[in-house]
Amino acid sequence: MRNGIKILISIFFCVTSLCVQGQVNEKKNWQHLDLEKDGVFGISADKLYQQLNGKKGVPVIVAVIDGGADTSHEDLKGMFWSNPKEIPGNKKDDDKNGYVDDIHGWNFLGSAKGSFLLDNYDLIRQLRSALKKDPNSQQARDLQAQVAEKKAYYEKALAEVTQERESLNAILTGVGKPNPSVNDLQNFRYKSAEQEEELVKLVKALNAKSDPDTFKDNLNRQYSDDKEQLDYWLNINYDPRKDREFTKPGYGNGDIQGQVPYHCTHVSGIIAANRNNNLGGKGIADNVKLMILRTIPVGDYLDSEMALAIRYAADNGARVINISAGKIGAVHPELIDQAVQYAMDKDVLIVHACGNDGQHLDQGYYPRKEYQSGGKAKAWIEVGASGMKDDESLMFLASNYGKKVVDVFAPGVDIYSCTPNNGYAYLNGTSMAAPVVSGLAAVLRSYYPKLSAETIKEIIIGSVKKVNHNIKTINGTIPFSETCSSGGIVNLYDAFELAAKR
Repeated sequence: MRNGIKILISIFFCVTSLCVQGQVNEKKNWQHLDLEKDGVFGISADKLYQQLNGKKGVPVIVAVIDGGADTSHEDLKGMFWSNPKEIPGNKKDDDKNGYVDDIHGWNFLGSAKGSFLLDNYDLIRQLRSALKKDPNSQQARDLQAQVAEKKAYYEKALAEVTQERESLNAILTGVGKPNPSVNDLQNFRYKSAEQEEELVKLVKALNAKSDPDTFKDNLNRQYSDDKEQLDYWLNINYDPRKDREFTKPGYGNGDIQGQVPYHCTHVSGIIAANRNNNLGGKGIADNVKLMILRTIPVGDYLDSEMALAIRYAADNGARVINISAGKIGAVHPELIDQAVQYAMDKDVLIVHACGNDGQHLDQGYYPRKEYQSGGKAKAWIEVGASGMKDDESLMFLASNYGKKVVDVFAPGVDIYSCTPNNGYAYLNGTSMAAPVVSGLAAVLRSYYPKLSAETIKEIIIGSVKKVNHNIKTINGTIPFSETCSSGGIVNLYDAFELAAKR
C-alpha cells in the first residue's frame, strides 16, 4: 500500500500491494501435502485421505460470509447447501425463517430491486447520520474533518497516478512500441521531469524482469482504486441503500453470486472443490455443503448485516462459519458480539482471517473473538497465513500475527483455487488460510459429529506442527512461537488422530 493514510478494506485479500496473484507453482495442491514426506509445510490432508480409503463422514454445512460465489463453477458442482424447506422461485418464505427464496444462502447486499457491489466507509455512514441529526454539531464537524483528510490523500494520489499514466503513454508513443525493451527506451528523449521520472521507473521494472504491460496494468489498477475511493467509498452522495428496502426483516434477496464473485469463489474452492474430478484444485473437506452469505461489499461491511449473517448461519444448520474479511473498528460492536455469542450457544465454530497488514496485533479486527464486555468467544479460531518452506520465510510477510490474537497459522501462499467462469488462480493472504482451517474443521465435524465446537478448536490447536525456529516479519526476525498462541501450523492428519482419542 502506498505511503499515507492506511486503510483496511473489508475483504482482507483485496489489499492490492499485499495480496497479489502468486507465482505459478508446480504443486497446485501443496497445502494438502506432508512436511516429512513431501518436503513442503502442508496440512497432511492427502496422507489422511489415503488412510480413509474412500470412507465418508456425515455432511457438514460450512457458511461462507463473503462477497458472493459462482455457483455454476465446474469444480464446485454439488457442493452448495440447498435449503430443504424452501421451494425455489415461488417468491414465498416457505420455511418461515424471514427470508424469501433463500435456496443456497442469502444476499444481504440487495433487495427485491437488485444487488450492489460498492459501498461506503463506516466513516461516511456516520457522517451522513450526524448531518441528518445536526449539521452544526461537533460530531458532524469532526467527522467532516476526517473525511476531508482522507479525500485529500486520494485526490493527491489520483492526480499523481494520472500524471504517471500520461507520461507512460507519451513514452510508449515516442518509442513507437507497445512493449519496448530497455535498449528501445535508451533512444527516447523525455520532454518533462515527469516523463524522466516515469522513464526511470519503467527501466527499473524491466530490469527486474517485469514487462511494460504489467507496469501499465499496475498504474491502471492504482488509478481505478483511487477513483473508486473518491466516487464510492468516500462519497457521501453515493448510498447504495438509499432507494432500497433495508428496514424490513429479511431484506435482501437470494442472489448469492452478485456482480464480481471472485474472492468468495476462491475461498469456497479451498474448502470444498471436488477432490476426485481431476479439475483445478482440491478442497480440504470431502463431504461439505457451502452456505453462501453475501455480506461483504467493496467497502466497509455493515455491522448489522455481519450480525444477521452469523445468526442466519447458526439458525440454518451451519457447523462452521468462515469469515475471510474484517475491519479495524465497528460502529455497532454490540450487534456483532451478540451474534457471535448466539453462534457459540448454537455450537458453531467460527474461523476468521487475521488480516494482511504484516503487523503485530494486540487485538483482533472486527468481527473478533474478544467481547466488548470482557471475555472471548470460546469456539473461535483466528488464522494467520504460512508458506511452503520450513525456514525463515515460513510466515507470509503480509500476514498479521501476535500471540494474544492469532491462534494458528495455515497455508495461505500460492493457493490454487476456483475463480469465476470455471477459472482458477494462485492467490495469497490470510483470506486463503482461513478456509484451509474451515475445511479442516469441517472434516473433523464430519467424521466426529458428536464433538462440540469448543472441542474441535482444542483439537485443531492441540495438533499443530510446532515451529521451533525464527521467521521473518516486516518488522524484523522473531521466533515463530511469538506469532500465535499455538506456535504452529495446522495439520489435518494429526488433528484427526487426536479427535479419535476424544
